[in-house]
Amino acid sequence: MNVTFKTANRVRQAITRRDALKQGFLGMAGLALAARSGALAHAASGQPAKAKSVIQIWMWGGPSHLDTFDPKPDAGSDYCGPLNKPIATNVEGIRIGELLPMLAQQADKYSIIRSMTHGVNAHETASYITQTGREPDRLVYPSAGAVVSLFNGYDHGYKGLVPPYVVLTEAQGRFSEAGLLGQRYKPFVTGGDPNQARFTVEGIIAQGISDERQRSRRDLLHTLDTLGKAMPSNVRFQEMDKTEENAYGMMFGDARKLFDLSQETDAVREQYGKNTFGQCCLVARRLVEQGVPFVTINYKGWDTHKQHFEIMKRKLPEMDRAMATLLQDLSDRGLLESTIVWWGGEFGRTPKVQWEAPWNGGRGHYGTCFTSVVAGGGFKGGHVVGASDATGSEVAERPVHPRDLIGSMYTLLGIDPEGKLPNAAGLDVCVLPSEQSVKKGAGLLTEIM
Repeated sequence: MNVTFKTANRVRQAITRRDALKQGFLGMAGLALAARSGALAHAASGQPAKAKSVIQIWMWGGPSHLDTFDPKPDAGSDYCGPLNKPIATNVEGIRIGELLPMLAQQADKYSIIRSMTHGVNAHETASYITQTGREPDRLVYPSAGAVVSLFNGYDHGYKGLVPPYVVLTEAQGRFSEAGLLGQRYKPFVTGGDPNQARFTVEGIIAQGISDERQRSRRDLLHTLDTLGKAMPSNVRFQEMDKTEENAYGMMFGDARKLFDLSQETDAVREQYGKNTFGQCCLVARRLVEQGVPFVTINYKGWDTHKQHFEIMKRKLPEMDRAMATLLQDLSDRGLLESTIVWWGGEFGRTPKVQWEAPWNGGRGHYGTCFTSVVAGGGFKGGHVVGASDATGSEVAERPVHPRDLIGSMYTLLGIDPEGKLPNAAGLDVCVLPSEQSVKKGAGLLTEIM
């Protein structure tokens, strides 16, 4: 459907109404909200839900389990390097890495899974397995965020203007997070940096463009939209008008305030850490406080093939402060009971340090045995699930496949892991493969649920 505009010299130029909206700088927020029209009707799972939201702290690149939540001080310097003095936590018998003193005082709020495994050392494949719970095959299945957006998003009571699946601040690009669910379930990626004076969220706040100028562009768009005015009852035009209204609601209404950290005190912002990750954790808290079902923080910098220990000494204190503050803040606000915090990456790092050239003290990719952490939303705190061997090289007891972990989260969110996965293509597929078909794992994490 085209809208035709006539210029003074009678030159005719055709432009679609959707293009006009794009050129009106509604941006990604408007396009994300367009999906609210014409939604598929999805059946609710009927499962009792303990959790309402998830904050996923994605350790992009793969964090070392030995230097974080599964220290091995007796393994020797070839495994520990200089980080060989793990510290006690506020839970008797649980020790974690020496560079995580603040998280050590929050151990009663989270559980450590020390026996994660999938055996894959390639970033793309490991990311897919860890975020979907599936082995690669002919279909691309959706990530956990997209599945939660499907079952707990707009079709099931969520009414927020901010899309139900938000990524802070950069997409990974490892695979299509929406998979076979389609574009409607792709995450809203904010872009920008919340640690800057102005958090320029893509599609909500435009860099270098004032609010006054943004509004004048909208007025111009309406002036040009002659066909829309001539056909006000057209269903398609009404849908696009609603999309525009929602988008501008994000740009100038209450939704915009969610990303405005100037509304937080300087003391709170300092407590989280005045860095990108710290401020992302604060934004995530603000989003789940307003009911956003799934927030992913893509935390880069953990692919430490070289200068591993130098990087750990810089990044682990940053992570420690922000994550510990997030857990405490959620707890203080009564949100931890309904919010799952999920920490982990696509795999761990090689337990044995690669001292040889060209690595000179690095750690490689390691999917045989690694660690994840979960807190809140029905997960018990102060527990350790599974165990690795004396060097952190193999799973010693209670193997946990990503399917087991993701299925456990789905269960707490009221989503049946083995229920049908509705999709526009009409494919007969389930939310997750059956437990019996995943031989590497030992089932849902019932011991901490």
